Amino acid sequence: MSKPPALMIRRFVESDVPAALTIQAASFPAFLLEDEPAFASRVRLASSCCFVAMQGATMAGYVLAHGWPTGSPPPVGAVLADPPRTDVLFIHDLAVSPSARGLSAGRELVEAAFMCAARQGLRQAELIAVEGAVTYWRAMGFSEVEISGTLAEKVAGYGADARWMTSAIPAH
Repeated sequence: MSKPPALMIRRFVESDVPAALTIQAASFPAFLLEDEPAFASRVRLASSCCFVAMQGATMAGYVLAHGWPTGSPPPVGAVLADPPRTDVLFIHDLAVSPSARGLSAGRELVEAAFMCAARQGLRQAELIAVEGAVTYWRAMGFSEVEISGTLAEKVAGYGADARWMTSAIPAH
């Protein structure tokens, strides 16, 4: 029996969107699914820190992350343009294909996004943990913080159990 190919992390390019959409569909409920224009807009942002994990020629996972104003998560499915400022790294989406789970793809993708953000001078990351992923993100160094009513309304758009989480970005 041959050993599966090692994971390789590289920049997410627009031609990766169809494969990422397939992984997204296997990872999230219908109300969180986003379309090709929404995905592509995140990849095109000047502050894009989007990466894919490849296992040979097959995408094993992806992270959509980018610089963004603090405390202002975009709505699910929004097509984004460059914001007036980038205060934090916003991790919009992390998904790993079912066949690649347990290979540390998620951790490697987040590490690549953190290194990218650190090069941009960003020192803090924010995300919305969905579908019970709070435990996963805690293990990655994120913690829940108190949020305003306005931010809580935005987070609620990501589902009833969605939680706002933050983490310092280690110096690289």
